[in-house]
Amino acid sequence: QVQLVESGGGLVQAGGSLRLSCAASGEIFDTYAMGWFRQAPGKERELAASISRNGRSTYYADSVKGRFTISRDNAKNTVYLQMNSLKPEDTAVHYCAAVISASSSYIPRRLDDYTYWGQGTQVTVSS
Repeated sequence: QVQLVESGGGLVQAGGSLRLSCAASGEIFDTYAMGWFRQAPGKERELAASISRNGRSTYYADSVKGRFTISRDNAKNTVYLQMNSLKPEDTAVHYCAAVISASSSYIPRRLDDYTYWGQGTQVTVSS
């Protein structure tokens, strides 16, 4: 089992940047594929980006492609989401998620693919 703790959220003006971090503890981090999801008020939780356990494969939702970058440091048991050119529509609670992966290149994309979740960190983008 793995425990996930997000940090780095906050209030930023449109066009600004934030970097979210997700620290994992418990099991061997590099056996987990990771994802960042977000949920805006009144909307369903949706995938922003995901990364394979070896970090070489990534996936981005169209809404964040070209603006967000997901990365991981397996030595630090941490996954990051660098968010640039932020827009008011990026306002949401952002969640880190993990799933054990037998494949080094597997990139889970669905909500149901993930087993473990963090508590979330709020990102608010003002116009």
